Amino acid sequence: MSNYPVGNQSRYLRASDYEPTPINPWLIRLPLLALMSGVLIVLILAGLWAALRTQYADRIVPGMSAYGVDLSGMTREQAIVTLEAQFTYDDEAVFTFRDGDRFWQMTAGELGVSFDAAATIDEVFASGHSGNPVADLVDQAGAWVSGRDVAPIVTYDQNVTVERLLAIAEEINRPAQNATLVFDGTDVSTAPSATGRTLDITATLNQLDSAVLNFTTGTELPLVVNETPPIIWEAETTANQIRAALSGPLQLFATDLDGSTLGPWTVSTDQIAALLHVQLVDNGDGTQRYETSIDMNVFGDFLETLAPGLIRVPQNARFHFDEATRELEVIQPSIAGRELDVQGTLALLQDAVFDRNNRTVPMAFHFIQPQYHENLSAAELGITELVSSSRSFYAGSSENRRINIAQSAARFDGVIVAPGEEFSYNKILGDISPEEGFVEGFVIVGGRTVRGVGGGVCQVSTTAFQAAFHAGFPITERWAHGYRVGYYETGEGVGMDAVIFQSDDPAIPSLDMRFINDTPYHLLIETSIIPAEDAVEFRFYSTHDGRQVIKHEPIITGEVPQNPTIYEPNSDLAPGQQLQVDWGVDGADVTVRRTIIDAAGNEREDNFFSHYIPWQNVIQVAPGDPRLG
Repeated sequence: MSNYPVGNQSRYLRASDYEPTPINPWLIRLPLLALMSGVLIVLILAGLWAALRTQYADRIVPGMSAYGVDLSGMTREQAIVTLEAQFTYDDEAVFTFRDGDRFWQMTAGELGVSFDAAATIDEVFASGHSGNPVADLVDQAGAWVSGRDVAPIVTYDQNVTVERLLAIAEEINRPAQNATLVFDGTDVSTAPSATGRTLDITATLNQLDSAVLNFTTGTELPLVVNETPPIIWEAETTANQIRAALSGPLQLFATDLDGSTLGPWTVSTDQIAALLHVQLVDNGDGTQRYETSIDMNVFGDFLETLAPGLIRVPQNARFHFDEATRELEVIQPSIAGRELDVQGTLALLQDAVFDRNNRTVPMAFHFIQPQYHENLSAAELGITELVSSSRSFYAGSSENRRINIAQSAARFDGVIVAPGEEFSYNKILGDISPEEGFVEGFVIVGGRTVRGVGGGVCQVSTTAFQAAFHAGFPITERWAHGYRVGYYETGEGVGMDAVIFQSDDPAIPSLDMRFINDTPYHLLIETSIIPAEDAVEFRFYSTHDGRQVIKHEPIITGEVPQNPTIYEPNSDLAPGQQLQVDWGVDGADVTVRRTIIDAAGNEREDNFFSHYIPWQNVIQVAPGDPRLG
């Protein structure tokens, strides 16, 4: 055979190259065998299907299960019984509803959970029993090969759960309860508040739904409870205040000038109860509270009646002037005055009424500082020198008269008279009574010398008048004695006496000795008793303003001889004894003139007139004395 090049070169064949090839018989046999096999398989499958169809016509096809239970080959009734026995969730799943310490337990079945076995088996039985051969064959084949589990059909009736929760709500639900307070007379009672509670069924149901749908085998579920706060939370605080107010009477007291207790004055519990007032007050946040109050102002009038007896007039300090240091020396400390603070006392009562531990209340006072206190200096007051003095004598006076002179003079020692102030002898002297240290002596009353308390006080008023006379102070009131008295004429002479008289009878006027400090400086009065001379002395300290005082000789006119001696009976005297109680003296009109020349040379004259009636000796003798008329 020749070799031909490869590529596109043509190759020519001869007829002798085509020799017949024999046919392979399997090429025919194999297709026939395949066809026959297919037909056979179909026949076999058809037979199998027919057999299965016949065998499982009223049974569950193989491979089917529900709720994890193999139901293959079971009739519908057998499957239902089997599943019902297997499903215990409704009885075994227990749910606990809790509210604090209380709880309620219920099974799933009691809450409306139930298993529909028949419906579940209907779904299982439907597989392979649809009536469609192909579909049934596919379903049966699939179930046979892979298996198929049908979910159980469980029903959950929420209406049952709602009914159960409504029953629980009846035990839980309650309206909000306000605290209450009852105050009747002196009885006080309270009731506590309570928060309102309402079971929230919807919210609680939502919690249960989630647990049931997930087939939770049991759990504790907190009940959802909505709370409504009360408007009035509590009343016990106010009740305790009322109980404290009624725990006992209030006792009001004060102290007198020497520190002794005054009172007590009592406010009874019945009075307190009648004055207590309870009301509801808005807190501003929607809540309210009980509030109690008491108005003690009803006792204001009562306190006003007590006030005058509790007043203490401020007492100025008293001083002497030290001529060496030119400073004031305190001889009597000042004492603050006081007056009842009615409103302050009522406030203390109002505060104390709610304090059960202290039922005694001190009265409140306004304290008044005296005008002249210990810290004043002589320079501040303009007290720098002696500007006037006077001395009168009482030689021959009885012991009682000496006592009264000393008592009177002491009342004026250390007194300060302010610029422009009027000096009043009676005001400073005070009451002439035994309680104030005065004793009985001879006094001139109604033109007679009689025994009475205070004999000798006019010795002191006369001395004070004479010092004021020589100081050049304007004399605004001065009275002469009814007749001339020898005590007052020693030294200054006639017409320089000054009588004082105190009367409690409005029809009988009092007699005073007054003068005005008409300088721009304070006046300090000092007094002394000089036993060696039987004298009482007044010294005036201030600042000399340059005035000169000239006393002129007295002018005596209208002299009248003394009256005849009078004899009076005295049962205390024995026969032959006598006691002279008055001394005869001539009557006269006396005028004393003074001239005052101020620093500028201006002159002023004052005349002091005295009318003295004639007087007689008065001698007391024993009864039966022949001299008695």
